[in-house]
Amino acid sequence: MRHFLLVMVSFITLTARGQNTITNTPVNLQSPDQNLTLKFNQKSFIGNKRMMYYEVSYKGKEVIKESALNIQMDNQLSEKAMALKIDQHKDWCENLEIKEIKTVTHDTTWKPVNGESSQIRDHYNEVDITLVKDDNPIYVVQVQLRVYNEGVAIRYFFPENVKGTYYNVTAENTEFSLPPGTQAWFANWAQAPYYKLPLLNWPGESERPLTLELPNGLFATLAEAQMVDYARTKFKLSTNKPNTIITSMFGEAQLISPVYTPWRVIMVAEKPGDLIEHDYLILNLNEQSRITGNTDWIKSGKIMRVMTQTTADAKAYIDFAAQQNLQYILFDWKWYGPAFSFDSDAAKVAIPDFDLPGIIQYGKDKGIGVWLYVNQQALLAQSDSLFALYCKWGVKGVKFGFVQVGSHRWTTWVEKAIQQAAASQMMVNIHDDWRLTGEQRTWPNLMTAEGIRGNEEMPDATHNTILPFTRYIAGPADYTICYFDKRIKTTHAHQLALAAIYYSPIQTLFWYDNPSQYHQEPELEFWSKIPTTWDETRVIQGVPGQFITTARRKGTKWFVGTITNNEARKLQLSLNFLSKGKKYIASIYFDDQRIKTATHVKITHQKVDASTILDINLKASGGQAIYITDEMQNR
Repeated sequence: MRHFLLVMVSFITLTARGQNTITNTPVNLQSPDQNLTLKFNQKSFIGNKRMMYYEVSYKGKEVIKESALNIQMDNQLSEKAMALKIDQHKDWCENLEIKEIKTVTHDTTWKPVNGESSQIRDHYNEVDITLVKDDNPIYVVQVQLRVYNEGVAIRYFFPENVKGTYYNVTAENTEFSLPPGTQAWFANWAQAPYYKLPLLNWPGESERPLTLELPNGLFATLAEAQMVDYARTKFKLSTNKPNTIITSMFGEAQLISPVYTPWRVIMVAEKPGDLIEHDYLILNLNEQSRITGNTDWIKSGKIMRVMTQTTADAKAYIDFAAQQNLQYILFDWKWYGPAFSFDSDAAKVAIPDFDLPGIIQYGKDKGIGVWLYVNQQALLAQSDSLFALYCKWGVKGVKFGFVQVGSHRWTTWVEKAIQQAAASQMMVNIHDDWRLTGEQRTWPNLMTAEGIRGNEEMPDATHNTILPFTRYIAGPADYTICYFDKRIKTTHAHQLALAAIYYSPIQTLFWYDNPSQYHQEPELEFWSKIPTTWDETRVIQGVPGQFITTARRKGTKWFVGTITNNEARKLQLSLNFLSKGKKYIASIYFDDQRIKTATHVKITHQKVDASTILDINLKASGGQAIYITDEMQNR
């Protein structure tokens, strides 16, 4: 929903010797608050060859030094088939001439169906630079540059080709030249551990988003947005330029104009927590929702996996889910047969003693919805009819499993599957190596995704403190939080706090747990009360790999989570985010070995207000959760 709109457009067209050509023209673009500056320039070299460059600075501090913009294509197959002129240039961009420069100012607000804030401002200044090949005018490309207060975004747009030729992108080669001494939080794949590395001798390519610590005190994140018709792009080190990162595509992308490439995003902040608070930038770089009409069927909530798939056990899990104020249960793989076989029919139950219609009805009577896991083989073979069938059954959502990722082919396939699910009012959770690039704005039935090293691998507390500053900037993640499983490498208060720190509209709790392990642990009231979508989010404090405190508000209630790494830590927490002049009651959940329960979590209650400063004593790998309500509501 748009509350206000401001769009201003201006054109710069320079004429040189009778031709609309602009050479060696620097373009300076600032963010609305004038803190961020993006500079663009096209330089000429010997042989009339040209190259595009850009720079980014924040309050006068270098973020991205002069770096090349370049996209490489090989369209010869299409050119030959259509009897067109064959482009012989070794570098596809080397003979582009600037024809037009257009500037745009945009300022709107919109409301997400689910989100970390109830409304989002989309405010930027943009320059669109139109270029044409000097020896083949059928090739027109527009370099689009946007500057937000939160960061910079760059992409290419190919308008409809007048001769209908196709575009085969073989590489993009966008450079990010960084100040010497920059450190990166490197992860080799979407479910990999993180390592803090200099820009030297990386053991392969790094996943996106890639969060950077600059020597001048700034923080930055390199990300990808609206990657919906393209090949996934990771980051690698340049082989010939020090301190330089370069984009690395997963194979070629075959495009038909008009078409946009994904956005290359550079988020910039003075504090690492600001990168988290500003992750809506990725959403703003995607199209508005294409789901028209009623969206009441898109319902956020907490979900638990059923570990043993029998009718009796399913009903026991439903009873536990209702008792703990969860909203959903999930039946994981093999309910319809071997998941990796095309012979398995995901339209039929293939295990004994599993009355799925009766289970769905039992859940409906208890207010608990059912999600089903479906592997890629069945999705590939049956998605044209499967989601409509599940809707008829009363199923609420589908978890996509073991999807192939990276290539242009599988990118377009998964995007189509999300759209097919939306057409049948089916929510989606995508697991394994796939990560979001903001398309949940366009298709809000896309609730969450894995692409994270979560509790399936049982990472340590230090890893958990890195994730909010890295993976979660891409969007919601299905970390699969646990509580009772003995393999957990953190304290129980740490796991409690993750539900406030980690954002996911479908939040998995009790992943490896069983209702029989529950012994009336009183601290689980925190999970019972916590929602999964928010009106406001604040990152109060934090350093990647060390600690973080996140506060989230729903209505007048606040939920606060703090975790530390593998080391014990003392912190202070100011509650100045509370409304001034109001009195509140804080329920505090923290680790205490003196408590005579298996989980050793103590609960205290105290009156607080906006001037309160709490002392937090965290055990190694520990945490603290706080539930804050208006004092008047507790009377």
